[in-house]
Amino acid sequence: MLARRLRSTFPALSRRWQTTASTTAIESPSAGGYPSSVASSQLFRMTRESALRTPGISWQDEESDRNIVGGRETRKMNLYQAVRDALSIALAKDDSAVIFGEDVAFGGVFRCTMGLAEEFGRERVFNTPLTEQGIAGFGIGLASMGHTAIAEIQFADYILPAFDQLVNEAAKFRYRSGGHFSIGGLTVRTPTMAVGHGGLYHSQSPEGFFMGASGLKVVIPRSPIQCKGLLLSAIRDSDPVIFMEPKVLYRSAVEQVPIDDFALPLSRAEILIPGSDLTLLTWGTPVYHCESALRLLNSPPPSLAPLIPPSLRSAKVELIDLRTILPWDIETVVESVRRTKRLVIVHEAGMTGGVGGEIAAEVGKRAFLRLEAPVRRITGWE
Repeated sequence: MLARRLRSTFPALSRRWQTTASTTAIESPSAGGYPSSVASSQLFRMTRESALRTPGISWQDEESDRNIVGGRETRKMNLYQAVRDALSIALAKDDSAVIFGEDVAFGGVFRCTMGLAEEFGRERVFNTPLTEQGIAGFGIGLASMGHTAIAEIQFADYILPAFDQLVNEAAKFRYRSGGHFSIGGLTVRTPTMAVGHGGLYHSQSPEGFFMGASGLKVVIPRSPIQCKGLLLSAIRDSDPVIFMEPKVLYRSAVEQVPIDDFALPLSRAEILIPGSDLTLLTWGTPVYHCESALRLLNSPPPSLAPLIPPSLRSAKVELIDLRTILPWDIETVVESVRRTKRLVIVHEAGMTGGVGGEIAAEVGKRAFLRLEAPVRRITGWE
């Protein structure tokens, strides 16, 4: 179906594919599954100064004399190390905080909890049985008793057995009690998105399934700094949060990360590249695919140059990282679309029932008279 759509929309591209497919060997992805777009990204903050000036950063330590940038340090971390750093800070500062899930006591599949059980004790970092519904239900119970419950679902693909607990219990807890009770201390971490060799059970992007679950927050970071700051905000938020970590970025995304306690705002999108001709909205790993696409648009290699008219190469595209999927930052996105008059939404999940459909509908309602073209969605295969 996708091939037919491409052939009908881009006949030149179709002819080029037919001529090259038979003569050019297609190179398979590396065993690591790391996309080249991540390795070449200019979005990472590779210096101490740029890391400490991350937009929206809010220092959470008690030493007011160190609120200035000059008194702080950074360390080179990949994304899983940033997760581990955030969890360590949460455990050290909150005696009620506990971490639990399948295999977390020895570090977890992706090593995000490595050494925490030895540092903070196995009564605070412990394994659970193989039961996602039980993990979520246990976390709800802990949070309802005033604890900070940090649960791990080993892969986002397996969060579906916990769907009933998260949607029917966690999301509705405050509403059901008339505002008297809360389980804001619940955070559910889970690796998400494709990794290159994950197959059908370790490559899904299920964030769209939670779009109708008012009362939950869903967050997807793009980098180590973003991951640490957003995770600490999620752990301390007054609502239960599902925190989805793009697994291919665990080791491939590397930047300088402040070692102090800091937060980044939830439900706030970030404009990564300003522009005036089109708004390109995405989150997680596709941020880097979109960045690469913009470079190819502006400076196409000889093999792509015939397919990209010179008039389009100077287009100024505004790239936005949504960061929080639910509730999403309507104001930032709509304001951008009103300026650029066009919107393209990119996400790894399939198109039908995806987050992009909800965003497109809302933007169409709020900015219909400013749009000069229909909202387009570029998504994973159905």
